Amino acid sequence: MRFRPCIDLHRGVVKQIVGGTLRDDGLPETNFTADRPAEWYAALYRRDNLAGGHVIQLGPGNAEAARAALEAWPGGLQIGGGVTADNAAAWIDAGASHVIVTSYVFHDGLVDEERLRRLAAAVGRRRLVLDLSCRRRGSEYLVVTDRWQTFTREAIRPELLDRLAGFCDEFLVHGVDVEGRCRGIESDLVEQLGRWVNIPCTYAGGISTMTDIEAIEILGQGRLDFTVGSALDIFGGRKLCYRDLVERYGPVPC
Repeated sequence: MRFRPCIDLHRGVVKQIVGGTLRDDGLPETNFTADRPAEWYAALYRRDNLAGGHVIQLGPGNAEAARAALEAWPGGLQIGGGVTADNAAAWIDAGASHVIVTSYVFHDGLVDEERLRRLAAAVGRRRLVLDLSCRRRGSEYLVVTDRWQTFTREAIRPELLDRLAGFCDEFLVHGVDVEGRCRGIESDLVEQLGRWVNIPCTYAGGISTMTDIEAIEILGQGRLDFTVGSALDIFGGRKLCYRDLVERYGPVPC
């Protein structure tokens, strides 16, 4: 299990936003707004060799900041937000190790395999991460798109994960209902992912203490990586220390 860092961008600024509050018609609920640019965080992660973190563009106005982060660590970060088959290769050329895709693939509420094939043809399966961020509805977790505003008809089940694993290198899964709230993880979701996922997968959402991280390790059977946002001290949090996570869950020393 590894610590995967993040850089979430909103209107060109690094922020930590409460999941589900990002909408087209108003400002989201924000836990943290950085006074340092995206490339500062990228350089920090590069120094600590935390490869495989993600840069997420939350809406328009983030391309310049995203490119600056990728330039600060070419090949060390993944990029998501507005990625399509038409621009995916350009993001790889800009320095991203992978592109992260949700809304483009979950078209009209269902998986669009033609779009998946176009993405794989554009950058290759090994450069593609599928974002399966989801919200609970009844007993199931449904994938959500359009900055987590729109429910699809696709539930996180073994059949879906097996089907999509053939098209991508990794999964990224945010538990949107707890994202940014620092009140604990989606335990049922973590347990399901730990049982079902057969390719690398990063979980995000609700992590507030080391106890939460240890629960991910147990429930996820050590098969899931994790990312932390609002609870982390480098994002204004008071419950988790970035340096502690690097030392405990960072790169294996040579």
